[in-house]
Amino acid sequence: MLLGGSGSAALAAPVRDVDTTVHAGTVKAGTVQVDTAQAGTAQAAPERGGVVPGRRAAEAPPVEEHPCPVAVPSGTTCGYLLVPERRDVPNSRTIKVGYAVHRASQSAGQAADPVVYMSGGPGSASLQLTGFLSQMFPGRDVVVLEQRGGRYSEPRLSCPEIVRGVVDTLTTPGPTSAETAPLARQALACQSRLEAQHVDLRGYQTAEIASDVVDLRAALGYSQWYLFGVSYSTRPMLLAAARDTRGTRGIVLDSLLPAGARWYDESSAALSATMTKLGVAARFDAMVKALNAHPATYETVDPLTRKRLTVHLNGDDVATILGEALHETDVIPIIPALVDGLASGHTELLQPLVDAAGDGLTSHEWGLYYAVQCQDETPYNSFPKARGPRLFTGVVDAAVCDTWDLPAAWAEPDLLTPGASVTSVVSNRVPSEGASAEGATPEGASSDGSAPERVPSEGATPPVLVLGGQYDPTTPPEAARQAVAAVPGARFAEFAGVGHAVFLSSACGRQTIAAFLDDPAATARACDPGKAPYPIVRPGGLLLTSSAYRLSRSPIPLAVPAVFLLVSAVQLVAGLVSLLRRRGGGLSALAGLAGVALCALSALSLSAIQDWTTLAIGVPHALAWYGLLALVSTGLSIVEAFRLNAAAARIVPALTGLALLAWLYGWLLS
Repeated sequence: MLLGGSGSAALAAPVRDVDTTVHAGTVKAGTVQVDTAQAGTAQAAPERGGVVPGRRAAEAPPVEEHPCPVAVPSGTTCGYLLVPERRDVPNSRTIKVGYAVHRASQSAGQAADPVVYMSGGPGSASLQLTGFLSQMFPGRDVVVLEQRGGRYSEPRLSCPEIVRGVVDTLTTPGPTSAETAPLARQALACQSRLEAQHVDLRGYQTAEIASDVVDLRAALGYSQWYLFGVSYSTRPMLLAAARDTRGTRGIVLDSLLPAGARWYDESSAALSATMTKLGVAARFDAMVKALNAHPATYETVDPLTRKRLTVHLNGDDVATILGEALHETDVIPIIPALVDGLASGHTELLQPLVDAAGDGLTSHEWGLYYAVQCQDETPYNSFPKARGPRLFTGVVDAAVCDTWDLPAAWAEPDLLTPGASVTSVVSNRVPSEGASAEGATPEGASSDGSAPERVPSEGATPPVLVLGGQYDPTTPPEAARQAVAAVPGARFAEFAGVGHAVFLSSACGRQTIAAFLDDPAATARACDPGKAPYPIVRPGGLLLTSSAYRLSRSPIPLAVPAVFLLVSAVQLVAGLVSLLRRRGGGLSALAGLAGVALCALSALSLSAIQDWTTLAIGVPHALAWYGLLALVSTGLSIVEAFRLNAAAARIVPALTGLALLAWLYGWLLS
């Protein structure tokens, strides 16, 4: 598939990761902080991966080995970090947080400080990137940590009910904001199922995830390491660094949204601002208005059943899809031409992104996603009616969080919070041993409900590197740059032509991160972040058509040009042989030459395309002009076929030429 690299959850919540969006910057302060010395006090887990409520934390080691659930490079071991589901609740059951450790080669000599990575989401998996990261950072240990409740942790907070609710909402033509009741029912079904499995959703929030990071360092025996977060995971990484400054060598934050931002309230304006950067703001507004008035219909695949499905998308839905598509660096260049085409009524051009959206709906553990969002993010947004498009993500997330009705988490300062000193969080009081989960105070609060006590953390603020993509509407680079400017020792780098999750799509981004880890104090650039990987395709730069994308899905129609090329080559050779034997054949040779030239020039035109994703929405204008060679070839073949005493076989080139003309102008370029 031409857009098969898209990992965006285009019809659901924003992808903050690898896949991935940092939603807004409020971080839960909610845990009774566990000092690193407590990392060895995790509770025991029973056999077969179960969890036992009510055991003392000191009864078991903090980690247990486990076979790696994904392909990893040699020298990698996997396991679980055993931690309380809620650190603020005595005798809280033990859960398992997956991790992988790739050890640096002994032949490399003295290993450099390790780096720990976590994907975004929230709810995106991490372990599958172990090999990729080990190649980024040769010579140092690479630790990859899953989020609690993630795909390779136990329990796994998947939520197919919500995916079903989202898909069902999109199968009706009305606006999503008027159809949230079925979605709320599905969200309640998921919540009830998870609670029946003894999952306490209040234990799945940023403050607890940050504590997992701190505990893992102590459990693995590292004195210091680098923290590397992307999108959402920049939040727990910043919080972990604030709590564990002595153990933090430095921090890399890719696609950061600062704590003061409000993602839902600002998302529509951020998307419009990105369209302004791309030069299509007016056409974008026209597209949204036109599709809100007359929604478009698409046939795609149900992400759960893999059966055919019909969805109806209005302008707000399409705007959401385009915003998610801007995460992908190879999709960014076609957005101006695509928006212009959609505004002109070529709604079929969106089909590749609609098909990719289905995979995005199954890319996250949505139970974990909403546990985090409903505690850390939605309570700090007002969800006003935006002047721009009303993005699908905000409508869905507000509906789910209203249904789940989880308490808001405490807002705890991190290293980038203006005016905040580096602190650790400790409880003023610890609930009595007999306290139940139902009667527990908010995570991070004292037993009397007051805010947690904060005491200075030892150690200086570690160096910080922040990366942002020029066209990232989810975590805009302008907000990250402003946040970094107020923090001594923090640096920001913006990468041209890039969207969300810079390190995944930019070689320069990876080089910049590696250079920072080698020497955080160095100021020399490892590469030029101002060089965009692909040129932007402006409106009018392509002959818009979805035919090339359809060919990528089913290449059977390619048989027509393939047969034409074969016949033209035979015709050219036969004509040249006849000329050498002085038996005529000039017309056949010219017809064959024109056909071969058409195919050669078309191939050259296509090979000049730097970003093959371009073909998802159009082809070079030159193909229409090169088609005139097919007309010449066909005309000469017809003359040759109807000459006196012409062999019956002469009709074959004429028929294949007519078939190619019909295919080229009646299908491919139409």
